[in-house]
Amino acid sequence: MTQPVPFLNLREQHDLMRDEIMAEVSKVIDDSAFAGGPFVERFEEEFSNFCEVDHCVGVGSGTDALWLALEGLGIGVGDEVITVSMTFFATAEAISRTGARPVFVDIEEESYTMNTALLEAAITSRTKAIIPVHLFGQMADMDPIMAIARKYGLFVIEDAAQAHGARYRGNSPGTLSDAACFSFYPGKNLGAMGEAGALVTGLSDLARNVGMIRDHGQSRKYHHALIGWNCRMDGIQAAVLRVKLKYLESNNAKRRSIAEQYSSSLEGVPGIVLPHSNPQGVHAYHVYAIRVKDRSRFVDKLHQCGVASAIHYPIPVHLQDAYQDLGWKKGSFPVSERCADEFVSLPMFPELNDCQVAAVIDAVTEAAVAALPVGAL
Repeated sequence: MTQPVPFLNLREQHDLMRDEIMAEVSKVIDDSAFAGGPFVERFEEEFSNFCEVDHCVGVGSGTDALWLALEGLGIGVGDEVITVSMTFFATAEAISRTGARPVFVDIEEESYTMNTALLEAAITSRTKAIIPVHLFGQMADMDPIMAIARKYGLFVIEDAAQAHGARYRGNSPGTLSDAACFSFYPGKNLGAMGEAGALVTGLSDLARNVGMIRDHGQSRKYHHALIGWNCRMDGIQAAVLRVKLKYLESNNAKRRSIAEQYSSSLEGVPGIVLPHSNPQGVHAYHVYAIRVKDRSRFVDKLHQCGVASAIHYPIPVHLQDAYQDLGWKKGSFPVSERCADEFVSLPMFPELNDCQVAAVIDAVTEAAVAALPVGAL
């Protein structure tokens, strides 16, 4: 066995910028600016500039960002919000936390994002918003989504938790819609050293509402204009994110380079389906997910070869126990269900070296052959 290849190596990432991070964290400690405050404000300004959107509101997590975006737009009990089932649970969870009902549509076979051809049929008189999910770092097909939203007077909130630095026809998340919501969970392309998230928007009223809701509804200290919650971003996380933001574009370029090496080397390998990058966009490659029929045998062989992997996401949201009361059954969203059975995520982080990339390619090739049905070759 060659040197093992991890799925993710945050230690190596942090070692490269440790001195910068520790210097910025020391400033937060010196100023005792731990909950919200100037370091968060500086990050908000820098991240809104990066996203080319007027406003950024830092919050405690990506889940908070989704929930507060919905709350800030007045979505609640009796409303419906359309999204996809092939996503992390938080997308639907945020909808439910407002009292609204998540309504699912299936994904496209190639992009793994919302199938816009199915969107209009899911709209009812109770529909108030659409949440497209930019899965694995590829933005959904926003033009038809926005056209349908405008036709029916619906809000659009992008789940951009995996799409830091992604683009659609030259546009960043949040520039076409009402808002985009980001997670800065440690393993993300832009990751904190703990929990953090943000909402970006061009709507001043939404930014103001979310800014109050995250801080107990305060318009100023001890003056509560709204019923809010405690969803503030920590100053230390903001300081870390400001350092990492400087490297996001170059690290995303490294991710795309690794993805190109994977795709060019694995093209034509029997038994696997490679990810498709839409030509009208720029993929951020938070995840490089291939598809295989016999996932168990494939993953076992990868492990024997010393290559780690992950699965995103083995149970679509509509089949989770928590949502059985919505009435969706197996077979309701066949593409999502098929992908849930077949996705295998390969190592994808900018610190991967050429030897590790080559080891992954060799292991995938070997594992793909091992996972083929007898007599398939």
